Amino acid sequence: MPNDPTLDASVQWRIDHGTIDLRERGYRGTAEAILDAGLATEVRRLISAGKEADVYLCEYKGAPLAVKAYRLYRTSHRGGRPIKVDTMSWLAAHEFEMLRQAWKGGAPVPTPARRVENLLSMRYLGDADGPAPRLHDTRLDAPKDFLEAVLDAIGSLARSGVVHSDLSAFNILVYEGRPWLIDLSDAIRVDRTGAVPWVRLTQARDALVNGLQAVGAYFRKYGLSIDAATQADAIIVAHDRFHVLRKPEADSQECGRLR
Repeated sequence: MPNDPTLDASVQWRIDHGTIDLRERGYRGTAEAILDAGLATEVRRLISAGKEADVYLCEYKGAPLAVKAYRLYRTSHRGGRPIKVDTMSWLAAHEFEMLRQAWKGGAPVPTPARRVENLLSMRYLGDADGPAPRLHDTRLDAPKDFLEAVLDAIGSLARSGVVHSDLSAFNILVYEGRPWLIDLSDAIRVDRTGAVPWVRLTQARDALVNGLQAVGAYFRKYGLSIDAATQADAIIVAHDRFHVLRKPEADSQECGRLR
């Protein structure tokens, strides 16, 4: 998704002329939208608020689930006037498909349930006392073992065909003693790289390096480190079926053998 989303002409006109209502639905309006969409039979409470979306604890016929609601409006990162992002339904659809792909591949992610417009429902990771804590907010008893589990989870996600593009200790939940990966709205598919695989795989590798560095920053307080570049290369090379990411020195050595 581009950083500066294109606005509908009618929306742009109403913003310029001050005739658009830029207020969000609020808790009551969002709860009504969730119920009207049939994603839940009860909305219990807000459990998380993010930059682009909020997560609600809901129930569907007595079973707990989480519903993520992407906001209809947001403020430009450059400051100034609020802008309407008419791609919020696309973001919800993308995250739902990434969750579905990852879950089918056996990765530790919340099981996706349904999506309607800018709303998607999924398995609730938590209990009656509250949602599962983020890794950032957790003190680990066995950090080395948990780091190995996190790296296994990231590898499992990639083997399912999905690379998380916003990894950090904030997007990993600790539930039932293991890590769970959340917030896949900007995830990258690597099992189907399209007509220009080099671009997709390079983006995925860069995202992995940045994400692994962010995760490594959390584990440094336990005296542990991650070789982000090596880990990222090991994950991405498995999807480089056409060898588009070959290192320059390898090409030079091959040219030397052909002379």
